[in-house]
Amino acid sequence: MSQRLKTIMVLSLAALLVSVMATVLLWWPAPLAAQAATAATGQEPGLGRGLAFIAAALATGLSSLGAAYAVASVGAAAVGALAEKPELLGRLLIVIGLAEGIAIYGLIISIMILARV
Repeated sequence: MSQRLKTIMVLSLAALLVSVMATVLLWWPAPLAAQAATAATGQEPGLGRGLAFIAAALATGLSSLGAAYAVASVGAAAVGALAEKPELLGRLLIVIGLAEGIAIYGLIISIMILARV
């Protein structure tokens, strides 16, 4: 197995672990919150709230996974190009920053989802 494939697998497992942990941490106080919401409003919170938490965790986790893959691919190519032409440093940093923006977009979507909950 190549080193690149091992790196991608480790990053994939790390993103999955973070997503699962975020989902568990968001759902852990759910029974207490459900009791408080039922006592305050007289209505059950419903399934939509839980699905919104799962959607937010998936948006963050999967976008981070995509950003990790993009930065790994672009970063390897950037190092090769930088070895041949050192004057490309500024352009290569911009390209790597654009690849990292994928994770930021996922985080923004998660914040928007959680703001609606």
